[in-house]
Amino acid sequence: MLPLLPTPHRRRTALVARVLAPLLSLVLLLGACDRVGQPPRGVLLDALSLQIQLTQGAIARALDLEATGLPEVSRVRVERQEDVSIGDSRGLHLAGRFDWRLPGDAIRVDSPFELYLQRGDKGQSWRLARPSGSRDGTRQDWITDPLPLPGLPGGAG
Repeated sequence: MLPLLPTPHRRRTALVARVLAPLLSLVLLLGACDRVGQPPRGVLLDALSLQIQLTQGAIARALDLEATGLPEVSRVRVERQEDVSIGDSRGLHLAGRFDWRLPGDAIRVDSPFELYLQRGDKGQSWRLARPSGSRDGTRQDWITDPLPLPGLPGGAG
């Protein structure tokens, strides 16, 4: 019996498979790398909520008013992420858009955001970092506030 010779169709299919397989692997790898190191969604929700509360509290104090309740944050869309130095540690600078509303308010607002997050020493927690000027004029100083730990009351995850 004679061995079957590959038909032109089989050769073309094999060639396409050999060319597309590495390209598909590269696309999948690049897509996965885009999210590597991004905090969990719950951390982003907690950080945005805390940032709104801190801003709302500062405005209320400046105007001698009382701050209202906790904001409701949803639909976080991260558009940019980069590694940054926060003091002597590493952190993340995230930018994107999110939806939020104040308690009792029916209007949901779509807003841009910028967050600086610092991972805890053991990698189990996150802190919201805020630039606070520079004491010596050469290096950025930071204020950091802990976010609720996942699984604890007030925590997102």
